[in-house]
Amino acid sequence: MNKYIWIGLFCIGLTSCQNKNSEAQTQDKQSKETTAVEKKEFTKPEETEVWKPQPKQINVDPISKIPSDALVLFDGSNFDRWTSSVDSTTVKWIMNDDGSMTVKDKTGDIQTKQNFGDVQLHIEWRSNPESSVTGQNKSNSGVFLQNRYELQILDNNNNETYVNGQVGSVYKQSIPLARVSAPTGKWNTYEIIYRQPIFDAVGNKIKSAYITALHNGVLIQDHFEILGTTEYIGLPINKPHGKAPIKLQDHQDKSGVSFRNIWVREL
Repeated sequence: MNKYIWIGLFCIGLTSCQNKNSEAQTQDKQSKETTAVEKKEFTKPEETEVWKPQPKQINVDPISKIPSDALVLFDGSNFDRWTSSVDSTTVKWIMNDDGSMTVKDKTGDIQTKQNFGDVQLHIEWRSNPESSVTGQNKSNSGVFLQNRYELQILDNNNNETYVNGQVGSVYKQSIPLARVSAPTGKWNTYEIIYRQPIFDAVGNKIKSAYITALHNGVLIQDHFEILGTTEYIGLPINKPHGKAPIKLQDHQDKSGVSFRNIWVREL
């Protein structure tokens, strides 16, 4: 081999080794610096204080208890934010003098005109004080998130049914942690935190929906992973979707369930 070629190759190899050694030394230095930061002992309180960004200011009405950034879906004055789920016509449910509405039997479900994803939802409901039936026909209704995931409404006072279909259940999926029903004919409150599912570009679910719910101030669903649609018959289904309405159910069996004070915050 020509001695000049040999010298050239030797220099290239030496340079390569030097570069690798230099990279290794840099990485080692960075590692030591990181370790030093991690092991740093803070001696002043301000060293661990975070000042920005500031959370947005939300005010709560002292009388209605509605947050200033909430959208009022029903206040007893009109059905302007709702439509029939059957044919998108005017809502046919009963508007009561006390600021509530009652399901009008066999007129169909109603749903919000606006679509929603992640939400905090407040809703108050009352079972029918005149109902004398039993099982799943006693004041049955439901709150459907994104038009397909149901939190059950039912009068279970002196009325037993399957527990994954009782009041406060994620229908056919999750038994409530407690039964906290108000007496028949009295008002109940649901506070719901809902996180929508996420689907990839080809329609595969890559993250499930989750629900946390309080019934009359008591935790009944604790960040439950919703398995898919809440089916009456069969297993949950997971078809891709985006934002969708909030729906209230007409069980079509003279349920007589009433609703009032419905508001929502988009999260």
